[in-house]
Amino acid sequence: MTTHPAETVHDTLREEPCEDAWWLPAPDGFAACALSGTARTVPEARRFTRLTLEGWQVCAGLADDAVLVVSELVSNALRHSPRDPGPDDEDSTAPTPFCTAWLALTRQEGTVLCAVSDAGPGAPVIRPQEALAESGRGLYIVDRLSESWGWTTPDRSGKTVWATMSVRG
Repeated sequence: MTTHPAETVHDTLREEPCEDAWWLPAPDGFAACALSGTARTVPEARRFTRLTLEGWQVCAGLADDAVLVVSELVSNALRHSPRDPGPDDEDSTAPTPFCTAWLALTRQEGTVLCAVSDAGPGAPVIRPQEALAESGRGLYIVDRLSESWGWTTPDRSGKTVWATMSVRG
């Protein structure tokens, strides 16, 4: 399992390093969507993932795993992203910006990559398991279901947390 920063998300899809940070080989499939940060965001991200993978005719088992991984990555992005409070209001009733984070899915050859970009400055950390804890298992789930996962080094624009899974069947 990869649990360290990568130079870019694209590095996980190519075998040889490339000087051009924007370079991404022509994928078999690519889809992305903006995430709003509302209560409907995580269910919408799950639905987007399932429909995209069904369209790519990815086997149901991998689609189930990818939906769960995306759910955890999006939940973490929303939980740990900075949020702009309204001018006179610092509570949760402030309007949510149109795009809090981005979800991207790509399929290339035998690999599906799920990536969530957000403005959060911190690197993800797997917490020690606590039997009675109500939260804190998300990255553990990502680690177990993915072939590899990691993140880009946080900078002033945030970071991208990604996970790859092999296409079975």
